Amino acid sequence: MSNLYNKYSKEDLKSQRDAEGMSRRTLSFYRYVRLENLEELRANLYRNWETLAVLGRVYIASEGINAQISVPESNWEQFVSDLQGIKEFSDMPLKIALEEKGDSFLKLIVRIKEQIVADGLEENEIDMTKIGKHLEPDEFDKALENPNAVVVDMRNHYESEVGRFEGAICPDVDTFKESLPIIKEMLKQQKDQPVLLYCTGGIRCEKASAYMIANGFSDVSQLQGGIINYAHEIEKGASKSKYLGKNFVFDDRLGERITDDVISNCHICGSSCDDHTNCKNDDCHLLFIQCQTCDEKLSGCCCSACQDIAALPLDEQRILRKERERHEGRPEHKSRLRPKPKLNGTD
Repeated sequence: MSNLYNKYSKEDLKSQRDAEGMSRRTLSFYRYVRLENLEELRANLYRNWETLAVLGRVYIASEGINAQISVPESNWEQFVSDLQGIKEFSDMPLKIALEEKGDSFLKLIVRIKEQIVADGLEENEIDMTKIGKHLEPDEFDKALENPNAVVVDMRNHYESEVGRFEGAICPDVDTFKESLPIIKEMLKQQKDQPVLLYCTGGIRCEKASAYMIANGFSDVSQLQGGIINYAHEIEKGASKSKYLGKNFVFDDRLGERITDDVISNCHICGSSCDDHTNCKNDDCHLLFIQCQTCDEKLSGCCCSACQDIAALPLDEQRILRKERERHEGRPEHKSRLRPKPKLNGTD
């Protein structure tokens, strides 16, 4: 019987992936659907997908499934057949990544969650059968032309920082659940205006539109298939993209190029740049934007202090980390999402 969890180190996983020699297809999918026997479902999915060499991150809950994964091209037809063979997942739209470099994920995780997207809401606060109208990309483009329409980016600040629709409201938040009450307050005087929501693949808009309808918004629509679907339609040359820049993705790629527009800046020096990275000091691991020059100057770190730590032997880094955790506790994950104030990357 196969293991139901990963047992290898990050270094071992990277070596295995680099040596596999298989072309891969990165994709995402979700569905809000009532699921039962979650432990059994999780075990079956893990065993099946491990056999097919699937990598990625999958969350299941009683409310449905949310997955971002990478599948070997040689196993693609079998994967799709198996997935569609589960009645709750039949005919589920699969959103294929715009760019494929084969390095999106290192391991397979299938995890049972309370929710497939954490929303911070009370049970039964929203009705997921009452959601916004789904607009295909061409319909969304036409809706954007309405001067009374309010366009809302349902993603986090670090996502919209590198790419967004022109004129969109982009809440300054780190998590989805933070955005819901903030957007409701921001738009409280516009409840009768058309509201257009978008996110990466559509899953956050499902809950956001239900939340807004439950709170009295009368005309709520959402981009069908999210930015991923929109970008695929733009690739066909039907129209010019109203989305500018990159689409942030939650895997090792950290972004997909949609247009050549660079709408953000290096957090260190301020030069034009939209390349996200994580600080190479594993005890910091801050997500931030860094240009090539600053990357070379700081060895991929966010500041000189982290650069000094990252240069130490791994054993010494682990000792420092344990000492810090003993005195301060583990750092909040959220704090890693916003860049710390810096002065030319030296403090």
